[in-house]
Amino acid sequence: MVNIARPDKADHLKLLEVWEASVRATHDFLAEEDLLALKPLILEQYLDAVELTCARDTHGEIVGFSGALDGNLEMLFVAPQARGTGIGSRLVRHAIDHQGIARVDVNEQNEQALAFYRHIGFQITGRSPLDGQGKPYPLLHMALTNM
Repeated sequence: MVNIARPDKADHLKLLEVWEASVRATHDFLAEEDLLALKPLILEQYLDAVELTCARDTHGEIVGFSGALDGNLEMLFVAPQARGTGIGSRLVRHAIDHQGIARVDVNEQNEQALAFYRHIGFQITGRSPLDGQGKPYPLLHMALTNM
């Protein structure tokens, strides 16, 4: 059984570990220098900029987390060993039901994430050629259509 709850500031280093492991497992298009440049931004800025929710396993270990802001799912990361167990779906459902999210941006090259969000009911509404850091990692803008 997984517990969905808000993490504490003391959990941010663990969230960063989950983020890095998840990105390494799913974002093979991301250059190593870009990943390394993102790490301090995640820890020092991005985690504090969103409403975080985490999933803890039966041992209390964080195995996934999400971040929501103004109706957008800004981040969703699941530890590689927990992928395919429904944790991502539970975090997204929680964000929809309790944080009012209806939109998400997905890296165009991340085909697994695109399929995941489509399965939940999100549809592509637009595309940007650059990511939020101005890097050439196109983003697909998606909105929930089965509210």
